[in-house]
Amino acid sequence: MRVMEWSEFTQNWETAFPLAKQRFPNLGDALSSQERTDRTRFEAHLARTHHLTMEEARQELADFLFVESLAREAGH
Repeated sequence: MRVMEWSEFTQNWETAFPLAKQRFPNLGDALSSQERTDRTRFEAHLARTHHLTMEEARQELADFLFVESLAREAGH
């Protein structure tokens, strides 16, 4: 199994972002273009909006990408 890369997430923003909002409901819709494309900035936004440390935000995003990879592999 191949884990979804950050670049795949950003290239499919219209599909991927609603899934991310299900997992992280406080993300909001008004992310800057930099927050949408730069993983570190996205993680910082995630940390800010969900009261996480940067390390927790990194891990949560990695877990999200992994779970989405499993769902994609299962055909969902």
